[in-house]
Amino acid sequence: MTLESPRRFLPMLNHVKGKRSAVTCALKCDNACAKDVCNPSNNSYMRDIVSAEYSRRNILGVGAVGALTLLLGANAVNQAPGAQAQGLSPAARAGGRLQFSAIAPVSASVDEFTVPKTYSWEPVIRWGDPLFRDTPDFDINNQTPESQAGQFGYNNDYLDILPLDEKNTRAVLVANNEYTNESIMFPPSMDPATVRAIAKNAHGMSVVELERKAEGFPWKYVRGAKLNRRITMSTPFTLSGPVAGSDLVKTAADSEGRTVLGTLNNCAGGTTPWGTILSGEENFNGYFKVTAPTAAQRRYGLTNSNPGRGWHLDEQRFDASTEEYRNEPNRFGYIVELDPMDPTSTPVKHTAMGRFKHEGANVRVNADGRVVAYMGDDERFDYLYKFVSRDKYIEGNRAHNKTLMANGDLFVARFRGNSESEIDGSGAVPTDGAFDGSGEWIPLTRNGRSAVPGMSTEEVLVHTRLAADAVSPTKMDRPEDVEPNPVTGRIYVACTNNSNRGVGSNTPADEANPRTQNRDGHIIEITETNNDATAATFNWNLLMVCGDPAQGDVTYFSGYPVDQVSPISCPDNVAFDSAGNLWISTDGAPSGIGYNDGLFKVQLEGADRGKVEQFLSVPRDAETCGPVIHDQEGMVFVAVQHPGEDGIWGNNTSLFPYDGTPAPRPSVVQVFRGKNGNGLRK
Repeated sequence: MTLESPRRFLPMLNHVKGKRSAVTCALKCDNACAKDVCNPSNNSYMRDIVSAEYSRRNILGVGAVGALTLLLGANAVNQAPGAQAQGLSPAARAGGRLQFSAIAPVSASVDEFTVPKTYSWEPVIRWGDPLFRDTPDFDINNQTPESQAGQFGYNNDYLDILPLDEKNTRAVLVANNEYTNESIMFPPSMDPATVRAIAKNAHGMSVVELERKAEGFPWKYVRGAKLNRRITMSTPFTLSGPVAGSDLVKTAADSEGRTVLGTLNNCAGGTTPWGTILSGEENFNGYFKVTAPTAAQRRYGLTNSNPGRGWHLDEQRFDASTEEYRNEPNRFGYIVELDPMDPTSTPVKHTAMGRFKHEGANVRVNADGRVVAYMGDDERFDYLYKFVSRDKYIEGNRAHNKTLMANGDLFVARFRGNSESEIDGSGAVPTDGAFDGSGEWIPLTRNGRSAVPGMSTEEVLVHTRLAADAVSPTKMDRPEDVEPNPVTGRIYVACTNNSNRGVGSNTPADEANPRTQNRDGHIIEITETNNDATAATFNWNLLMVCGDPAQGDVTYFSGYPVDQVSPISCPDNVAFDSAGNLWISTDGAPSGIGYNDGLFKVQLEGADRGKVEQFLSVPRDAETCGPVIHDQEGMVFVAVQHPGEDGIWGNNTSLFPYDGTPAPRPSVVQVFRGKNGNGLRK
C-alpha cells in the first residue's frame, strides 16, 4: 500500500460488526469477508455424513495406545493426561496461581491499556526499538529501510519467552511481525517507494535477548545481544519435505525450487519441545499481483486486482502474472521453523505440513515418540489439520529433532454431532445439554505419499485446500489457534467467527459450528481416542459459544451461568497456565456495544468449568495477540497489535504505548504484580 488514504481499499467500511476496523480487514486479510467465499466446494456437511462409514484402517491404521508424554518447552508442565498440577492445592489447581479480580469491559472509544488493580504494566519492546549496537535509534520521521532491518518489526503477533539461565534472569523473546499499516507509520510526504521498502523490512520475525534483576521483576531487552536477529523479506529460507525441488515452487530466481526469500503475514505459532519456534504464514495472497487467476489460486484468495501494497512495482517476484514468477505464491503459506538459539541458522519452511493460511502450529510428543502438530486454516469454511511426524523425538538430540517436521503425514478433521437434527442455527443447546460428538482424521498423505486420488504428493502439499476439499472434511468457522493443554492433553480450537455461516447458499450451521451468522465465535475441546495423539478418531465438545449475554446474544459456557461471565467475542490465540486453565486473547470484541479486545481466563474443571474472567484490555483499535502466562511468578505477556489502526498520520485514534511518539507503536507488554500497581505503569 502507498501513502494514499486507506479508505479507497475499504470495501468492509460500514459492514464490520463490533469494534474491528475496516482498515484491519484491508491490511491483514485483504478484505476476505468482502469477497466470495474461497471454499466453493460442495462438501457434504455434518448432517449428510453422520451415518457415513469411514474405516479406521483406511484412515490411518491402528495407532499406539497409551499415556501421552507432553513436552512443550521449558516453561510447560510436563505431565501425562489427567494428571493434576503438582504442588498445587485443590483451590490453586482450579484457579491457578495468578489470582485477580476480573476487570470490567472497556469501551472501544477508550485508549487505555487496562489491568487489574493489583498489577502494573510496561512495554518489553516496541516497534522500532533498535536490536543492534550499530542500528540507529528509532526516529518515526526519519525511518529508512536499513534502520528498520535492524529494529523490532511491526504488528507483533505470536510471541514466546524462553529462559536462558537457571536463575531465570536471562531469556530470549521471539515475536512474529505480521503486517504493516503505512498510513499511521509514516508522514504522507515520504516517498512511496521508500515506504514500501521499509514496510518489507518491518515484516517477518524478531528475536531479542532479555534480562532482569530477579524472577518476578520486569524484563528489559538487551541491545546488541548475541542472539538478537531480524527475519525480513530478504532472509533466505530453506524448503524442506516433499515439495522441495518440485516444479511447483521453481521460479526464475530459484531454478532449483529450494530457497525462498522471506516469510509473509506471520500470525500465530508454537514452541517445540526442542526449543525452536514454529511460525504460521497466513494471509499471503494479498501481496501478489495475479491476472487471470487459476482455480487453485482463487482457492487461496488470489484475485486479478492489483495488491494495494504495491510490492510488485519494486520486485518482479510479487507479480505472479508473469511466467517467470507464477509459482512465487506457492512458496508462501507454510509452517516456518526458526532456531532462536542460533542466529546464523537458516530458517526452514516445512512443506510436509501443508500449504494454507496457517494461523500457527502447536506440538506435542506422543507416547511412541512421534511428534504431532495441530493447525487451523484461518478462513471462513476452511479446515482443521494435524501433522504426524514419520520419525521419533530423541531427548537431547536437538539436531535430529529439528528435522522431525520435514517428513510425516497430514490429516484433516471431520466432525460428527450427537444432536444434529436439533441444530437450527440459533445457538440453542441441544436437549442432551451439550454440543458434542465424535470425529475422524482423514489422511491427505499416507507414509509420505498422496492419499488423495488424482493428486500427486507435491500437489497435495502445495494445493492443500483443494486436496482437503476432495475428502469432505467439516467446514469450520475460521479455526485459528489450536493448542494441546499441557496438563490434560485435550486440544483446544479457537474458531474466531464466520458471519457467512448459513447465509444464502453458504454451508448451514452444524453441531460443531452451531450458529448462523456466527459473529462471536466459539471454542472446541477435543479428546483424542485413548489419549493417543496419532489416533484416527476423537471425541469433541464445545467449551463455549461466545458473545455478550447482557446484549441478548445466545451464548453457552459449558453450563456455567451466563450472567456471571465476562463478555467475550472472537477468540483468536489460546494459552495455558501451570494449572491447565485456558487463557484466550480476542480479535473483535462483542458486537452491539463495542469493547476493546482483551485477555480472558477460563476454568476448565469442576463446578467453575466455563467461568470466563477478563484479565486485561488493550488500547483502542488494538488486537490482543500471543499470550504467554508465567503465573508461577505472577506475570503475563501479550503482543498489542495494530493499536490506533483506524487513524491516519496526524489524526491518531491511539498513542499507545504513550511514550511521546506522535503515532502508536505495536509492542510486547508485560503485566506483573507490584507495589506501584493499581492499573498503572510502574
